[in-house]
Amino acid sequence: MDITDLIDYFNLITVGICLCIGYAIKQSLDFIPNKYIPLIMLIIGTVLGIASSGLSLESCLSGMVSGLASTGLYEAFRNLINREEGKNEY
Repeated sequence: MDITDLIDYFNLITVGICLCIGYAIKQSLDFIPNKYIPLIMLIIGTVLGIASSGLSLESCLSGMVSGLASTGLYEAFRNLINREEGKNEY
């Protein structure tokens, strides 16, 4: 199994929901440290995966991959926006 095989487990709706929740946490809840946001997205993604497809290992994996992908997607967009604006925040 190759890491690219995980692409089959992406659920676009779960990624979108987790991306929005993660953004809201990052922007408005200062008491949650940034290091916990991927864990929160993993848990929310797992719950959404199970809710959408039923309880199975495949739906758990799909939710986990999608939740973590939303964290990476947020970072990619943030870096792209900062680069276009000439900001170098890390």
